[in-house]
Amino acid sequence: MARLVRWLDIAIFLGFTVHVFLTAPREGNWYAGLTVALVCIPFWIAARQQLGASFSLRPEARHLATGVLVTLLGLGTLAIAAVAVPVEILRARREGAVLVEKFGSQYVGYRERTWV
Repeated sequence: MARLVRWLDIAIFLGFTVHVFLTAPREGNWYAGLTVALVCIPFWIAARQQLGASFSLRPEARHLATGVLVTLLGLGTLAIAAVAVPVEILRARREGAVLVEKFGSQYVGYRERTWV
């Protein structure tokens, strides 16, 4: 299941990139965003592979891992983000509570050293 979730996440990122490529107006921001996305795709895939079973839909505490999200702009993207961002914020809060419970001061120290 973890492998399916990981590949689904990669597919969503790639689909997001294709959507913006096909629908967004060709302006300076579009070219900049597309360039950033294309540069980041290999890193996104590598991050998902490295997270392995640590990436899940439900908050679980197996071991501490960190990651990065790159987002492109566009009307379709804003609609997707309007749904995805609140869901991810809720998931992150739940995950944070699970990590504090599992790792205690180690996770609190990590959280204090980062802006997340």
